[in-house]
Amino acid sequence: MSWQGCAAVVEAGDPDSFRAAMTGPVAARARLFPLYAFNLEVAKAPWVTSEPGLAEIRLQWWRDAIAEIFEGRGVRRHEVVTPLADVIMETNLPRPLFDALIDARGFDCYAEPHAGRASFDAYIGASAGGLMELSVAALSEGAPVPREVAGFGWGCGVASLIRALPVLYGSGRQPIPVEGSLDLNAVAEGRVPAVLQDAVRQIAGDALDRIRTARTANLPAIAGPALRAGWQAHPILKRTHAHPDKVLEPWAPSEFRQRGSLMIKVMLGRW
Repeated sequence: MSWQGCAAVVEAGDPDSFRAAMTGPVAARARLFPLYAFNLEVAKAPWVTSEPGLAEIRLQWWRDAIAEIFEGRGVRRHEVVTPLADVIMETNLPRPLFDALIDARGFDCYAEPHAGRASFDAYIGASAGGLMELSVAALSEGAPVPREVAGFGWGCGVASLIRALPVLYGSGRQPIPVEGSLDLNAVAEGRVPAVLQDAVRQIAGDALDRIRTARTANLPAIAGPALRAGWQAHPILKRTHAHPDKVLEPWAPSEFRQRGSLMIKVMLGRW
């Protein structure tokens, strides 16, 4: 029950975030890996069972674990909860972001689509945006987290969702809100209907705007290892915005290209 154990969980379940965190010093890794492992555990809770009620129970377990930490009612002995509690207490992270992140994953327990764009935006903001805020806060030594961090996390979250669209639609989910009805038979055949193209183009454009805004905000260098978790977001969003008809095609750049792009960012002090 250590942050190194969390690192192993993240390496297996979220290689991109693992590589990004490894660009930081050991002290940064010790704070980031428990947060990333927590996010993975919560994100996968709705997917380990086909019963929404059981998935909700799994999420409630995490709500209770977080409540116990913040209310001083003890810390569960668990490979992720125990080191996560150390990070929370050491860095004074805000509880509302944890609660909102868990609540957002309740959407994934069911196959119903988002009620509209506002629902989608809130889901991405609470999940990916909230995780980015927590990650930067954990590295910021008590300094306020700039508001652009949440926007950057939102943009990165959209990129991650777009990358997962082939799997999500293949599992019967409808993660992108569209105007009108969506021809699910066409989607099942790998074709992208016009309403879906319009929706993903607009969402990708909004995500690119938020990432650009964050990159001009002069965010603290100490937050670099956390911000680099989105190191592949921009090319994914750029391709989607330019070619929304390809959104159901896998994103599969070579391993060499992936590692090279991250190394360049590290060398230039970018994210």
